[in-house]
Amino acid sequence: MKLVIMTKPTFFVEEDKILTTLFEEGMDDLHLYKPQSTPMYSERLLSLLPENYFRKITVHDHYYLKNEYGLGKIHIDSPSEQLPYDYKGKYSRTCTELSQIKDFKKKSEYLFLKCNFQDNPDIRTCDGLSLKELESASSNGFIDKRIYAYGETNLDNIKIAKELGFGGVVICNDLWNRFDIHKEIDYKRLMAHFEKLHKATS
Repeated sequence: MKLVIMTKPTFFVEEDKILTTLFEEGMDDLHLYKPQSTPMYSERLLSLLPENYFRKITVHDHYYLKNEYGLGKIHIDSPSEQLPYDYKGKYSRTCTELSQIKDFKKKSEYLFLKCNFQDNPDIRTCDGLSLKELESASSNGFIDKRIYAYGETNLDNIKIAKELGFGGVVICNDLWNRFDIHKEIDYKRLMAHFEKLHKATS
């Protein structure tokens, strides 16, 4: 199972150091997600990271960064958004409905599927599918190795994602909540949690 780490949506002082350490400890798929930000700040962050890790980075928005820095691919966040004109490289995409998977999977490297792993079908994370809907999708062959669970995914529900047949999980808050950007400098607690995530998905 693949482990995708998504950045915090905001920039912070220790970010380049933490990301570099995560790469050194085995992170091989980072999504640079900084919505509504000025591209200059993403450029600055990338300039502080070792170039040998650029191919492991996927960029959301500011797609020109992919070619300028030799990044791995781009990610399309909206099912309605078209691929940039004349783009020929690798890309991934977010799906919000099962009906989108068949068409999008043909050309995407992998797809994010918004999920909710709660047992209660009435509880949803944004527009994520309920656990019962995910179980049905799994039995009907919609979920496979190229579909990654996205939403409130965390260490506790990685096992469920595996059992459902997901090929990967996308982790954001479950990792970054282990580091207070306003008070902490030491990020050992965050790294210890990454090791648990890495082990659970390997």
